[in-house]
Amino acid sequence: MTTYMDRFTDRVTEVTAELASLDMPLTVPAGPFTTDEYGWMSPTPEIDRSSLAWCTAVRMLTEHHQTTLARQILSADALLRELGVPGLATLHGDLAGAPIDYRFTPCPYCDGMGDDPTFPTCEELGCRIPASIADHPHCCPVCQGENCEPDYYAERQMDEVARQWAEALAAKTPPRRSWRTLLHRR
Repeated sequence: MTTYMDRFTDRVTEVTAELASLDMPLTVPAGPFTTDEYGWMSPTPEIDRSSLAWCTAVRMLTEHHQTTLARQILSADALLRELGVPGLATLHGDLAGAPIDYRFTPCPYCDGMGDDPTFPTCEELGCRIPASIADHPHCCPVCQGENCEPDYYAERQMDEVARQWAEALAAKTPPRRSWRTLLHRR
């Protein structure tokens, strides 16, 4: 029986097996320092192609463009090199052609769970919460912890739209005058 967390390991296993069949390395070494238009130097980070973020990015690209994984390897490398894991939200919005509301659309990284599926430690993230407070959640870096609950949010959204519609109609509709005031012209 597969669990919810198995889908993440299955995604990584599937992509790394395909990379192995293509004889592609699982890591891209860090490159030389690059300069931006202002003259600031920044290092080019190492890319781990066996990470969940890279596997998610390459899967999103291959499914959207309906191409093989081999054609999207460099695109996924560039995305994670330039934008990191939060760049998956940008990619998701770009592929959809509109901003994504993760209350209604499952996050491609955490599948709508809202927590970071890699379960990073506080030391890795540099949490400011004292070590005595254990087991605090780390939200997903893509959807920022939004839980995908479209039924719950849709009902609240429809109530809000109905309220705004009633207010707009009340503001637009002039008050009714009695028939006597209509007959008495001055």
